[in-house]
This record gives sequence, C-alpha cells and structure tokens, in this order.
Amino acid sequence: MDADRIEAVLHAARAGVLRDLTARDVAEAPVVSLLEDAVAQRRWWVEQWPDGAEFLLGLVAQDVQDALLEAYGRWPLCEGCSAGGDPQALSVEPELGPDPHWVCPKEGVVVAPVGALGA
Repeated sequence: MDADRIEAVLHAARAGVLRDLTARDVAEAPVVSLLEDAVAQRRWWVEQWPDGAEFLLGLVAQDVQDALLEAYGRWPLCEGCSAGGDPQALSVEPELGPDPHWVCPKEGVVVAPVGALGA
C-alpha cells in the first residue's frame, strides 16, 4: 500500500470517529487530541499490515473509546439503555473486521455504523 492510500485510510477513520464524537457532543479539544493520538498510533500498524486497512475505522473507534474510558468515562452511551437506568457503553463489532458497527451489548442491537451515530 502506498503512502497516499495509507493517508487516505487514516483520514477516513479519523473523520468517521470525529463524526461520532460530534454527534454525541463530546468533540472538545482534549477529546479530539485523544483521537489524533489514536490515529498516529495506528499509522505504524497499518504500515506494517496494509491488508488491515479496512479494519482501521473500528480500531480507531475502539482506541478512542478506551482512552475516553480512562480519562472521562464510558462513551458512547446507548441512548436506549441510558433512559432505563444504568447507562451502557456501546461496543464496536466486529472487534477486528470491516464495516464496524456500534452495538448495544445489553440488547445485542446494532445502533449505527461507526461514523454514523448522528445519522
């Protein structure tokens, strides 16, 4: 995979996760910095394993989710479960695969594709 293709895939993953952060009103500067760090760390990974480029969106989403958990708390919360008590964080499925989706782990329901929480 050439450098231009790697950049395009990284930018697409960044844009998708940024859309989800924006849709849930958490795209503040410190959070976007966590996203930038996740993208930078995945650059080496995709350079080493170019065939994994289609997995980047889900991996970056999981990286940001993990960083937010450590710094701020669970994200993104399932809006359906949150109304009924203990808020559940959505999970990315498949964990390593193409076409990642946000899924409610409690209900097993697909909420949205990663990058389309606000759609």
